[in-house]
Amino acid sequence: MTDKDRLDDLEIRIAHQDGAIEDLNKTIIAQWKEIDRLTRELVMLSDRLASAEQAIGPDPGDEPPPPHW
Repeated sequence: MTDKDRLDDLEIRIAHQDGAIEDLNKTIIAQWKEIDRLTRELVMLSDRLASAEQAIGPDPGDEPPPPHW
């Protein structure tokens, strides 16, 4: 194998690695966007749940039983 062949092989490998790195970077960016969206949705749902719990009032199970029990 000549030096030119070795250099060509290395350039091909680097080109493939650059493509793979770019694909991985795009995947990571997409995942972070999805994580951010899901985090915002979770906060919104938590707020809605807290509002619904306040609207319902206290849990009847938290009250002491009547004296005849």
